[in-house]
Amino acid sequence: MDYLTVNKNAWDKRVDTHVKSDFYDVDGFLNGKSSLNDIEREQVGDVNGKHLLHLQCHFGQDTLSWARLGARVTGVDLSSEAIEKANELANTLKLDAQFINDDVYRFGDNNTTEFDIVFTSYGVLCWLPDVDRWAQTIAKALKIGGEFHMVEFHPAIDLVFGYNYFSTVEPSVELEGTYTDGQSEEKNQTMQWSHSLGEVITALNKAGIALDAFQEYPYSPYNCFNDMEEVEGKGYQLRHQGHAIPLLYSIKGRRVK
Repeated sequence: MDYLTVNKNAWDKRVDTHVKSDFYDVDGFLNGKSSLNDIEREQVGDVNGKHLLHLQCHFGQDTLSWARLGARVTGVDLSSEAIEKANELANTLKLDAQFINDDVYRFGDNNTTEFDIVFTSYGVLCWLPDVDRWAQTIAKALKIGGEFHMVEFHPAIDLVFGYNYFSTVEPSVELEGTYTDGQSEEKNQTMQWSHSLGEVITALNKAGIALDAFQEYPYSPYNCFNDMEEVEGKGYQLRHQGHAIPLLYSIKGRRVK
């Protein structure tokens, strides 16, 4: 099976549900609400005047939130439906943004632009079979000294829900709905891969990205898993045998070669 075709089909079908959901709150976004969370805002810092690449940008809310903060932005996503909506939002908000409909690897092969910042977040790595190639795409897209920022769901979650922690050659093939409120009963096939922390960090290092910071968090800003408990001022947590499990991790790196 062609995983790009399978996953593009699933994400194309999700876009309309996501745009209409309370989870994404498009009306609030159009009225000035930022879609960015405190974790990424604080880690990335001032983006005014910076050229920022957002990989796997979905329908562009985070990309455009960075644009509102003064960044020159480019968003890349596999879903043509998502990119169409991203361009619609940019036009409605009169924000200068470029959106590219492509998969991460092909974009990396063709890209010749060097950015100040590459950003990606929340549920991105599971759609990619090869993190070495992903890391090389990031390094190629950064200027020397340019920064890479990622906030991602922690792979320990996979263990709790019965999936692999370590990567495998073959993907996990699932028939699943989406994670937002108001979802339909329709389920779509997806193909996903697990990637351990060691695999991700090693891939970035080999590609020439030095890690400046690595953090793990026992909470998530999103109530997107079953049995989550709200933590005042933090978000939501999950417990396993009475203990909070890691839900997110963040990486800050810079291209050194």
